[in-house]
Amino acid sequence: MARPPPRNHDAAAHPARRGFIAALFGRIGSAIRWLLLSLLVSIVVEGLGMVFWWPEQGLNHSRQMLAQEIEYLDQDFRQSVLTSDPGRFARKIAERSHYFLFELTGVLRLSAWLSRPSADGETGVRPKLHKAYAPIERFVTAAIQIVQVFSVRLAILCLATPVFLLFSLIGLVDGLVQRDLRRWGGGRESSYLYHYAKNSVWMFMLSAWIFYLALPFSLHPAFIVLPFAILFATSISITASTFKKYL
Repeated sequence: MARPPPRNHDAAAHPARRGFIAALFGRIGSAIRWLLLSLLVSIVVEGLGMVFWWPEQGLNHSRQMLAQEIEYLDQDFRQSVLTSDPGRFARKIAERSHYFLFELTGVLRLSAWLSRPSADGETGVRPKLHKAYAPIERFVTAAIQIVQVFSVRLAILCLATPVFLLFSLIGLVDGLVQRDLRRWGGGRESSYLYHYAKNSVWMFMLSAWIFYLALPFSLHPAFIVLPFAILFATSISITASTFKKYL
């Protein structure tokens, strides 16, 4: 009998690493999943809030959130590197998302059809569907408004991306200077700190988006962007400063 080919123990011990393109698409897919999760969480929290925390406000809570987010843009985000009119940019994204998700798909027409009161003597499926839909109608409307709030906040975070880039550049320069000082001063290396800081870079960037998008109340974007941008830059600085001294 022929002997089976010998196993490559090196290949088994060291599995092939993903390439840059595969890793990039993996990160993008992970980011999309987390963004959808934050949208789902914000919708669920809004529904629970309408029942337990702000029942007197009802649908006005999500409407006020949307108006407040746009007001932040009009007052404090009048200029941006990405667009000359940030407020108009955010409104356009909110309108586009509303059109493609609810108007083009027929969700609004279906909601209007189900919410229309039944006529006297009307029979068929629609009166039964209307009776089942009536208790959840306000929650569906609130979810639609939360999607618009989500879109506006997503536009704000896109407009704030240059802030993260600027802070990351400052952190990178500071980290490289610290690395040169450690290299010429004979400082010790810490691979644990390097890998921990390296993994934190992506975590802080994504956490800013998830936290702000899922926030159940309006808060000025600066209170979200600046702290996370500082943490993001700090992790980049530590990563660069603890990088091995000799290649």
